Amino acid sequence: MENVVPGPRPPSGAQWSISAEGHEAVVVEVGGGLRAYRAGDVDYLDGYAEEELCVGGAGQVLAPWPNRIRDGRYTFDGVERQLSLSEAVRHNAMHGLVNWAPWRLVAQAADHVIVEYVLPAQPGYPWSLLLRTEWRVGADGLRATHEAVNVGRGPAPFGLAVHPYLRIPGVPVDALSLRLPAGKRLLMDNRMLPIGATQVAGGEYDFTEPRRIGSLVLDTAFGDLRRTADGGSAATLTTADGAAAVTVWADRAFGWWQVFTGDTLAGERRRRSVALEPMTCPPDAFRSGRDLLVLEPGEPWRASWGIRPGSR
Repeated sequence: MENVVPGPRPPSGAQWSISAEGHEAVVVEVGGGLRAYRAGDVDYLDGYAEEELCVGGAGQVLAPWPNRIRDGRYTFDGVERQLSLSEAVRHNAMHGLVNWAPWRLVAQAADHVIVEYVLPAQPGYPWSLLLRTEWRVGADGLRATHEAVNVGRGPAPFGLAVHPYLRIPGVPVDALSLRLPAGKRLLMDNRMLPIGATQVAGGEYDFTEPRRIGSLVLDTAFGDLRRTADGGSAATLTTADGAAAVTVWADRAFGWWQVFTGDTLAGERRRRSVALEPMTCPPDAFRSGRDLLVLEPGEPWRASWGIRPGSR
């Protein structure tokens, strides 16, 4: 058992800093997520300070499901399950079970850190998972590699997403252009749950080519991705003159993106940055089964995504 050092601790627990080739990042114990990322002298991640509590899911890992589950209720393998309603105001289970859990440091070097968490079986999700993330920085930016292994005794439903807020300092959201090569978006009800889908071609949600966000309010799931040669996809924010840009990329394991312009966040964080969230499955996948992964006992799963300055 690890010794607990007495005295005040940051709300996000231990802080693990990594750096290489002009790129720096801070990974935290609580949630095993990303608190800060900068390249050169530019803070591209709209994270939070060491003395602050994580706000709006900033930099968190969302597993074993991303986004929301209606009423926290789903049926898997013929058995109905009930999750706690972590978004009580909308009566949903939201963002999984690991974003406030203490992750354990496995390894650390100057340019990378590996953290893990064993999710215990519990009411509503009676399967145990070993989750591990390697955070690494280098000349190409930041890369996160997620691994999951079902260490339980039966097949387990699974999905994963991440929740980084990206920004170009000094440039408001309304002045940024977004490129996200997706062919459709999900239509949502007033509980932010999908009730249908529609093509985006030619409309205000068509970001297949760079398009200014302007006053558009986004808390939107996009699918039908136009893949890159390696099977992945990417979302890019750029300034109007194209002089500055930041890109979030994701490998072929991620078939969906959630884009959130932060309109419901309080104070100065409102519309200060854009959450570009690669997801393996859409909202409410535990109920719909759409792109839901099923991990067999002992079966490993692995996926990567990252952040890089520029639009390439």
